[in-house]
Amino acid sequence: MATARLGASARTDSGKGAARALRREGRVPAVIYGHGREPQALSVATRELERLLEHIAAGSTVIELELDGRPARTLIREIQRHPVKRSILHVDFQELVAGERVAVRVPLVYVGTPEGVRTGGGLLDQVLHEVEVEADPADIPNHIDVDVSGLQIAQALHVGDLPLPTGVTVLDDAGLTVCTVQPPRVEEAAAEEPTGAEPEVIRKAKTEEGAE
Repeated sequence: MATARLGASARTDSGKGAARALRREGRVPAVIYGHGREPQALSVATRELERLLEHIAAGSTVIELELDGRPARTLIREIQRHPVKRSILHVDFQELVAGERVAVRVPLVYVGTPEGVRTGGGLLDQVLHEVEVEADPADIPNHIDVDVSGLQIAQALHVGDLPLPTGVTVLDDAGLTVCTVQPPRVEEAAAEEPTGAEPEVIRKAKTEEGAE
């Protein structure tokens, strides 16, 4: 389980005007909610949050949120960004409760070179890059390794083939294709060469001068 720390402050103001004022101050408006607690408005430092997001998988990393000196274990559930500038506008945190399983999306890490690529010239097609799993917060994996070294050309791995850590249940359909080894690309056939025979040329007979 990957964890990270982030400071936060409670806020009492709300609305678009208050949110814009927070962003001008270098802070991002946010909310924390969870089982057994009322949603609470808060804010986090923009630069601190941006630096954190550069180094973690946001959807599967447990954030130890320091909320005015009181720790809360959370997951980031939604990040709203400006459609053009891509700056962070708002963040939703879900507080975690020990023993309460949560659904998260976990990245897949492909390991090895398929036999069909190494010896047969095939191409590895990575269809999925993450899967949704359910687990206790303490059992959330950082990622799931996908060993593709044994795959031959035209073979595939499916969600049901993934090795899952103890206590982790996959929620995606077991039949979904994770990856497959495609055959080598066939070069287009070369254009047919000319046969060498001279084409017959039909010319209209020239009318002799003086013919009646």
